[in-house]
Amino acid sequence: MDKLIINGRSKISGSINVHGSKNAALPIIVSSLLSDKILKLSNVPNVVDVLNLIKLLKNYGVKILHNKDIVHINSKKIKNLSADYDVVRKMRASILILGPLLSRFGRARISLPGGCAIGTRPIDIHLSGLSKLGVNFEIQNGFVVGSVKSQLIGNKIKLPFPSVGATENILMASVLAKGETKISNAAREPEIEDLSNCLIKMGAKIEGHGSKNIYVQGVTNLKTARHQIISDRIVAGTYIIAALILNSSLEIKNFNTTYLKSLINVLKKMGANLKVSKFSIKVLKGPKLKSTSILTNPYPGFPTDLQAQLMTLMCLSDGKSKIKETIFENRFMHVPELNRLGAKIIVEKDTAIILGNQTFKGAQVMASDLRASISLVLAAMNANGQTTLNRVYHLDRGYENIEKTLGSLGVKIKRKKN
Repeated sequence: MDKLIINGRSKISGSINVHGSKNAALPIIVSSLLSDKILKLSNVPNVVDVLNLIKLLKNYGVKILHNKDIVHINSKKIKNLSADYDVVRKMRASILILGPLLSRFGRARISLPGGCAIGTRPIDIHLSGLSKLGVNFEIQNGFVVGSVKSQLIGNKIKLPFPSVGATENILMASVLAKGETKISNAAREPEIEDLSNCLIKMGAKIEGHGSKNIYVQGVTNLKTARHQIISDRIVAGTYIIAALILNSSLEIKNFNTTYLKSLINVLKKMGANLKVSKFSIKVLKGPKLKSTSILTNPYPGFPTDLQAQLMTLMCLSDGKSKIKETIFENRFMHVPELNRLGAKIIVEKDTAIILGNQTFKGAQVMASDLRASISLVLAAMNANGQTTLNRVYHLDRGYENIEKTLGSLGVKIKRKKN
């Protein structure tokens, strides 16, 4: 497995363009399964999750042309309606194929996500919502097998939690369903809006996307479409925090700053010197930041995907900070590794207490997941001495060529292949 070797105490400068959103690209690429017409996408991020999804769709018989950030997808001839465990365990987003396949073909088979019983993770919200559209599900030898008698029928579906994945799955399934579907308590993330906008270009009839109530009027067929994926707000937020951690001036460009309002508000409250425009943010040098307390919440609340990065910044701020995690029960796996680098963080159930004014020191650390990985990179950039980050394949799932990107800004970072 690859490693990253990072020498700390770098200063960064210049500007960076944010690449396309992984979390928007994945469901939009999957939505191509709804149609036998070509879908042309641009600003597609070159990250491992996207590459794995493209590989999965090719196994289904989908023809895909992929050149840099441009992807052309032709799903006219589908030869396979089953996703095996090896695919699903690598990428939970593969659960999103259920809705489109059931809607277009009336059947689908997908392995249960690794280590998850139906009732303990959000997959049960997916299945419950799709069932209300007329899908019958069975569990067979570790697979979820879905079938539809004739055609999906629109219905009123209220989600118990505004799950992003479940909203996307039900939304895609309802596009070809007969009649109207109303999704209540829907997720409001920008990635949901982007998926909806792409589906509308394909010929879907959708209203209310970006709000708690989404209305879909079923159509009988879709058409060829072009769509540009939105830029990645989480990547943008990561680089904003990186500049603050190193107290360096940096311009982060090519993303909609409205999507980061919750982060911007928190950083300004901490005393960050930010110059915010519509599609860019300039981070300027400033005094030591103050401590604060946050609560992760579904959009437009503070994103769980940025709490690990913010936690690293809090380690350097003045005073005691708190983070309460309300989305995922295992989202503090980076804490022991940050503590190895010199942080002082205490976890009490769903709350992390971060003691500020710490000094990071280089060490051997290991990544446990995507966002945990980048929090360790941020700490290593600030640390005294050298840090070795193991299991960096997690990073490659969501960040394009992280060592080249950070290296171009002035960070002393290199990849070591084993």
